[in-house]
Amino acid sequence: MDALIINNLVKHFGDTKAVNGISFSVSQGEIFGFLGPNGAGKTTTIRCIMDFIHPTAGSIRILGKDTQRDGADIRHQVGYLSGYVRFYGQWTGHEHIAYAKKLNGEKNISDELIERLAFDPSIKTKNLSSGNRQKLGLILAFMNQPKLLIMDEPTNALDPLLQNTVYELLGEAQKRGATVFMSSHNLAEVDRICTKVCIIKNGKVTAVKEITALENVRVYTAHIHLANTVDLSMFKKIGAEIIESRNDYATMKITGDIGPLIKLLSTLPVKDLRIEHASLEDIFLTFYH
Repeated sequence: MDALIINNLVKHFGDTKAVNGISFSVSQGEIFGFLGPNGAGKTTTIRCIMDFIHPTAGSIRILGKDTQRDGADIRHQVGYLSGYVRFYGQWTGHEHIAYAKKLNGEKNISDELIERLAFDPSIKTKNLSSGNRQKLGLILAFMNQPKLLIMDEPTNALDPLLQNTVYELLGEAQKRGATVFMSSHNLAEVDRICTKVCIIKNGKVTAVKEITALENVRVYTAHIHLANTVDLSMFKKIGAEIIESRNDYATMKITGDIGPLIKLLSTLPVKDLRIEHASLEDIFLTFYH
């Protein structure tokens, strides 16, 4: 069963088309990455999923239920972390956790999370650093072991050790059958923990792909040192993108078949050549562009 289904979601703010007809689904037990540059529509989509704002058109279903009709019931099964964590400044972490217990039941793993995230719950939240505010947000999202975790930048403001702890928590949630839907700008963490990604740009879906499929996309960077200066337009004719050039040296990106580049280089006085398969970040940037 799909844990999350988004069908032709549209959200306009006046003349601004924040989300413009996106559709995708997230399978149960999947860690699903939601990627895109700033202003792409990621946060608006998440706010619609959580029913904080109503779509202009389209539908969203979570665990088989409609988010607008069954919102109250759905929220008991969802753990949510905002990209802009807000708390009651005069309350301590303990008070926030106690309030969440009253809403969602006493059975939870908050004590374990406090220890693993090295969080001091006795401090008023107005006095917390951004990293400690993030820790409290994570505790509130994970503590009731929800069936679906919706997370906007889950490792924001955390040091590398705590980032690893969050990755462990996400992996453990997946093992117990939970689904994770997460927005992130950290492509290294997406590569590490996600099984599938949706790439969004200007309110539209650019691609939905398995991580393994993205890793197999053929994008190369070639560093070419020639014996003399040549007209680089010949490389553009075979579809290469010139990234950097000076005199007899050029760096270029090639997407797809690398054969035409090799054939062209065989006719030129090459002094040195290095060809690298692009990183996952470069592949994502190809979709963004």
